[in-house]
Amino acid sequence: MTRRAALLTFGMLGSAALLLGMLLLPVPYVVNGPGPTLNTLGEYDGEPLISISGAETYDSTGELRLTTVSSTGGPGYPATLVGVVAGWLSGSSQVLPVEYVYPQGATQEQIAEQNQAQMTTSQENATVAALEELGYEVPTTMTIAGTVEGGPAEDAVREDDVLVSVDGVAMTSYAQLIDLLDDTDAGTTLTLGLERDGQPVDVPVTTTAKDGGGSQLGVYIDPAFDLPVDVSIRIEDIGGSSAGTMFALGIIDRLTPEDEANGVHIAGTGTMDLNGDVGPIGGIRQKMAGSVRDGASWFLAPADNCDEVVGNIPDGLSVVKIDSLHGAREAVEAIGSGDTADLPTCG
Repeated sequence: MTRRAALLTFGMLGSAALLLGMLLLPVPYVVNGPGPTLNTLGEYDGEPLISISGAETYDSTGELRLTTVSSTGGPGYPATLVGVVAGWLSGSSQVLPVEYVYPQGATQEQIAEQNQAQMTTSQENATVAALEELGYEVPTTMTIAGTVEGGPAEDAVREDDVLVSVDGVAMTSYAQLIDLLDDTDAGTTLTLGLERDGQPVDVPVTTTAKDGGGSQLGVYIDPAFDLPVDVSIRIEDIGGSSAGTMFALGIIDRLTPEDEANGVHIAGTGTMDLNGDVGPIGGIRQKMAGSVRDGASWFLAPADNCDEVVGNIPDGLSVVKIDSLHGAREAVEAIGSGDTADLPTCG
């Protein structure tokens, strides 16, 4: 090999190594792609994903799949330039600056703890909402965890007070309290019956307006539930709150003799609160893509995500708009029966 050829060869090898190194360097972006989907009526690592005791359960021929997003980038999982370029070129992935997704300075451990806490709350909310949708009473102890600064209850109630009644009506469930406030005009003075240090106390609080109608007390409540049925959800390595709706639907399906899904593969997403309301989530385009990949033909989408759904529905997938657990349950029953003409859509 001549000197010139050797220099050219080494130069090319060096350039290639430099280019490879650049491609593999971490970059400040997050790449979100379709994640795994799991059938809430099936098994997880050889065990039922949802286990129920204290009530009769029933099998189903269909599937109710929770959906996830697979992410690279951020603390502990840096994205590379290769991954970012692949994400830009993919029709089912989304690339975002890392600061849009994670708080500045957050560690991998902090994010994991937050996601796990959200998952735990999601499972509890789903269980309570599902049982109440089925007509069970779920006795609830509502402890005041704090008040909204400047709110109507700031100087009236104390942390660790237990809410017992409103205007003399016993409050036995969180849903009952929310329904009462939804039907109460802002500016109404309500008498809160509290248990404070073991003693009964009556406290007047004038409500303020709540977005969407009704009123609010300006208190944070930490509810503790006495569940009439023992529900255990077995899932690991998945965090966040977006599986709440599918958890709740899975619990309902297991506790009812009707085969609601009736052989159909249905996927979906959405947060679930204690009052049975479905909330918006992130990554819905990736979740729809993962649903089709895993064999779903129907998808339940939160109403507040409809702007992201329109124009992005994968071929072979039909999307139903939902805003409540009751509506989602009715949608599953309609899909299972084949009577889908009147189902609401995002179009």
